[in-house]
Amino acid sequence: QVQLVESGGGLVQAGGSLRLSCAASGRTFSAYDMGWFRQAPGKEREFVAAVKRSGESTRYADSVNGRFTISRDNAKNTVYLQMNSLKPEDTALYYCAAGSWGTTTWSGAYAYWGQGTQVTVSS
Repeated sequence: QVQLVESGGGLVQAGGSLRLSCAASGRTFSAYDMGWFRQAPGKEREFVAAVKRSGESTRYADSVNGRFTISRDNAKNTVYLQMNSLKPEDTALYYCAAGSWGTTTWSGAYAYWGQGTQVTVSS
């Protein structure tokens, strides 16, 4: 079992940047592929980014590609999401998740989820 805790969310103006962190504990972190998802009020949870357990491959949603960067530090049991050029439509509760299906966009493939960290982008 893996426990995940997100941090780094907050309020930022459009065009600004934030870096989200997801700290893992429990099961060996390096054994899991990691993903970031987000959910805004009235919308379904959507895929944002994912990184393979090795860190050698990444995947991004078209809506964030070129603006967001996912990375991981297995020695620190932490995955990051660097968010640049933020837009109001990026406003959502951001979740990190751990799974074993590579960089899949399907939320159901991830077995473990954090509680989320709120990102609010003002226009």
